[in-house]
Amino acid sequence: MIRQINRVTGVIILLLLALIVNLSYIQVFKAGDFRGQSGNQRVTLTEYSRERGPILLASQAIAESTPTNDSLKYLREYADGSIYAAITGFYSVVYGATGIESEENSVLAGNDSRFFVDRLQQLFANREPKGGAIRLTIDPDAQIAAMKALNGRTGAVVAIDPTTGAILALASSPSFDPNLLSSHDAGDIQANYEKLNADPDQPLLNRPLAMTLPPGSTFKLVTAAAALESGKYSADSELPGPSKINLPGTDVQLGNWNGKSCGADDVTSLQSALEISCNTAFAWLGMELGADAIDEQAKKFGFDSEFGVPMNAAVSRFPVDPNQPQTAMSAIGQFDVRATVLQMAMVAAGIANDGVVMKPYLVSQVLGPDLTVLQSTNPSAFGRAMSIENSRILRDMMVGVVENGTASKARIPGISVGGKTGTAENAPGEPAHAWFVGLAPSSQSKVAIAVVLQNGGGASEVSGNALAAPIAASVMRAILNK
Repeated sequence: MIRQINRVTGVIILLLLALIVNLSYIQVFKAGDFRGQSGNQRVTLTEYSRERGPILLASQAIAESTPTNDSLKYLREYADGSIYAAITGFYSVVYGATGIESEENSVLAGNDSRFFVDRLQQLFANREPKGGAIRLTIDPDAQIAAMKALNGRTGAVVAIDPTTGAILALASSPSFDPNLLSSHDAGDIQANYEKLNADPDQPLLNRPLAMTLPPGSTFKLVTAAAALESGKYSADSELPGPSKINLPGTDVQLGNWNGKSCGADDVTSLQSALEISCNTAFAWLGMELGADAIDEQAKKFGFDSEFGVPMNAAVSRFPVDPNQPQTAMSAIGQFDVRATVLQMAMVAAGIANDGVVMKPYLVSQVLGPDLTVLQSTNPSAFGRAMSIENSRILRDMMVGVVENGTASKARIPGISVGGKTGTAENAPGEPAHAWFVGLAPSSQSKVAIAVVLQNGGGASEVSGNALAAPIAASVMRAILNK
């Protein structure tokens, strides 16, 4: 009998120990995970009972909380909400948070461990607790210029300071008003969300970060970089540039966008091939370099890598083990090459920054509830994509594209601009995507930019120049004319 009692006692003790260990594990290690789960109403009510911190551009709040008279004590409001929606995201009592509201929630909600002293001071001073603030890198003039130039058309813009990686503009169109999802009326929020989610134009999609598309002829910058870095080619190197070439082992003929030869006797230079966006020359060059060399160069610019800005960007890809015809198409940004707008801006930024690609970021500073600076972002390099000499050669080649070639609409009076247009195939019967990638000024560049207009126009470099380049020029002017 005593032995049985001891056994039962031992089992109870083991169960109690297991319970204590489990509770301790949850409270110490998993509390943050449970607290961050969407739908946690207790956390939601707690967060709405305190003033959520603002999201700032310099000292201007583009998202802030205002007091109310209902059970949720604060209402999240967004100034010029549709202009900054791709950045701020939304903060919703029904659908949780997206964008900066989600990625920096611990700071904005006041739960960050760095606020421990602030919370103690608020407690002893009997002050209402409040969240910290996030200051962004966005240039409001550039962001407004980007959204105005997009003018509701389906597309995206990313502008970067090439020397630091700071994102100056991140625009997605069509956009949405986050105020529609941040009210305290659950019925209205749900109706608004369902309407936005059902919209075929996908206003909730973060196009600069989440969308990958064939980059078209803008990818010729990567192929040109691989050629220069190989040591076998210079800007003056001669390449075959006939009006059409046969892709090896196939019945496919690849032609130039204008149907013409790229030079006298079907010969062109690497410089001229980039200026006039010669498909046949770059397809030949891609096969000569080989897929591995182009893949390696693309990776040095950021392809196949993950980037959080802090929102995660989709990974850009170069095809795995393409054959020769596929390599030829990949060298001109077709076949299975896919890139985000952020990635193509990083390509321009690496060329602009003497060959060094910087890690992109949106958060400049983390601030306490009293707006004292707790942390500032230190720019860091992703890696070297090109030598200084070759990056400057390619930068000058890009200037030639704007001054003498297919990107004339990117010109800015008094400023030397470099760029590359592109078009990318779409679904059969649909207009091509129009691209532009650029930098300015050409020496000591202050901005690198990528623009895409989905379903933008015909399958030629004309649409990249006519549609995407003017958008880039507007944004670059807003940044440079300070």
